Amino acid sequence: MARASSIKNKDRKIFVLDTSAILFDHKAMFNFKEHDVAIPITVLEEIDRFKKGNDVINFEAREFIRGLDKLSGDYSLNDWIPLNGPTKGKFKVLMNEKSNKIDANEIFGERKADHQILNAALSVQADHPGRKVVLISKDINLRLKAKSLDLSAEDYLTGKVKDINELYTGKSTVDNITKKTIDKLYSDGWCNWKDVSKTRPINNHYFILKSKTEGSSALAYFNPETERIERVTKDASAGIRPRNAEQAFAMHAVLNSNVQLVTIMGVAGTGKTLLALASAMEQKSKYRQIFLARPIVPLSNKDIGFLPGDIKSKINPYMEPLWDNLKFIQSQYKETDKEFQKINDMVENEKLHITPLAYIRGRSLSNICFIIDEAQNLTPHEVKTIITRAGEGTKIIFTGDIFQIDTPYLDSHSNGLSTLIDKMKDQRVYAHINLEKGERSELANLAGLLL
Repeated sequence: MARASSIKNKDRKIFVLDTSAILFDHKAMFNFKEHDVAIPITVLEEIDRFKKGNDVINFEAREFIRGLDKLSGDYSLNDWIPLNGPTKGKFKVLMNEKSNKIDANEIFGERKADHQILNAALSVQADHPGRKVVLISKDINLRLKAKSLDLSAEDYLTGKVKDINELYTGKSTVDNITKKTIDKLYSDGWCNWKDVSKTRPINNHYFILKSKTEGSSALAYFNPETERIERVTKDASAGIRPRNAEQAFAMHAVLNSNVQLVTIMGVAGTGKTLLALASAMEQKSKYRQIFLARPIVPLSNKDIGFLPGDIKSKINPYMEPLWDNLKFIQSQYKETDKEFQKINDMVENEKLHITPLAYIRGRSLSNICFIIDEAQNLTPHEVKTIITRAGEGTKIIFTGDIFQIDTPYLDSHSNGLSTLIDKMKDQRVYAHINLEKGERSELANLAGLLL
């Protein structure tokens, strides 16, 4: 990479950062190589409103403000200030948010922060006619407005999964396996990986093995501890029995004591949360607590403060799907059964705790089984924050569907679940499985297929 000083000025772009990009990654302005970065003053005002609070978005705001203060030093923010590093460009804060030719407030008929940011970018474009100016935002609507004003606009791509269609699925179907190999799996519980794959399999990868000539098959996975392909059985956990191969793999991953991090991806009705919870409860004596949590994503862009009642009443609607899974597990037993009462006791004694994800902050995560539902609504940084707090004896399970995202600045490429699957693949302590077959009912499967 060429040094910033050797790049011709006309070839150096100017990237104008929107608030959404900075709140997604407080180090965003360092990720544009030798090019320059401009930050509208309106963005600083918006960031300032986000600095108080305990959510990750508040952390990002505070870290950005601290970093900006450290970088500016004795410089004036009106000047182009060098970014740290010999290959980096410069940055400045844009105080002038009014273009001489175009006013976004007038064009779109409303004075708002987004339009001020557009004006700032247009102003830079007018002041530097020989250089390409690009607005960087995770707000799709803002990018569309920019393009309508002949202003280049792009998503913030750092950390994005490039090809979501190539995202790791965790499993493979292998045909033409010899009957001898499959018989060995049933008799000995394992076989040599060279009998299944030409190359060493990915750690904790799952296989559906089929013998075409004999019509026999087996479920298996590659155990990195033994360097062998080992059989996977369809055993029940907490009264829940897997209904297909992928569900058996998901339960096996959660039950595998050598795997500390599991991701289970699948559309609604594939059983991902139920399987994770049932498998965790099967191991209840192994963990100090089982946490089942999910991020609260308010609907219709309204905060939970708009909902009536106290805080418990406000969050109950978001937690109800998790309680439904627990009730389903409990329904596998009669009310007179010991297991039925044990589930009640686990809830009363907080051995099993269902809660919003934000309420987990500050808790010790040692000897915990931690299930995070709807993980596609987390940013990569939020996922990292959760995992890096794991103590000894802790297992973390993320479940979700990357195509059902409820937050405005995440998509299937940039959410925390996609990033986790892409980055963690082939690690010895990690396992992943895609669930593809819906198991709720024939009617639910039909609706998913046709509607």
